[in-house]
Amino acid sequence: MSALRARAIALLRRLGATADPAPLADALLVAWSAPARVYHDRRHLEDCLARLDEAASAPERDLVEAALWFHDGIYDPHAADNEERSARWANDALAALGIPEDVGTEVARLVLLTRHDAPPDDPAGRLVCDIDLSILGRSEAEYDEYERRIREEYAWVPAAEFREGRRGILERLLSRQPLYATESFRRRYEAKARENLHRALA
Repeated sequence: MSALRARAIALLRRLGATADPAPLADALLVAWSAPARVYHDRRHLEDCLARLDEAASAPERDLVEAALWFHDGIYDPHAADNEERSARWANDALAALGIPEDVGTEVARLVLLTRHDAPPDDPAGRLVCDIDLSILGRSEAEYDEYERRIREEYAWVPAAEFREGRRGILERLLSRQPLYATESFRRRYEAKARENLHRALA
């Protein structure tokens, strides 16, 4: 946790914080560690940051990293506006640290892209979304564990209703040509992701 906290503080300073960034770093870690989170927890954040670290070329790397920190900063499986609320938090919290307004605006925009309504059309957005969706292209065991944890987060939803909603999400992702917007993620994850999605739908 201390290494993750130090990483957040360093990032916020690079983005231009003039106020102490430690309280925001702490607030983000508290949010990501909430007990109700099963998949969208600190493990998901750490996984996203690891995928960013592996990226050979990362456009606007610090903005992408900030978006990853905030993209599920607010997460309530009962709500439909988590990305919007997370984006507002990013914008407001970064401004409160004295970080330039255009930085907060861009981070908020990248956070909103993780709704995955449509493929992003800019390099930073493509990378953020590909990182968030990289779990789809992992091994069968990792993918199955991801599905299990998602189901647990939505344990309050009746099974038939959950299956119907989940099918819609997976079919929408599978219909994308390609699924991943960056060449490196397509090479690494596309084929396995399609295999996992077909298997889940079956």
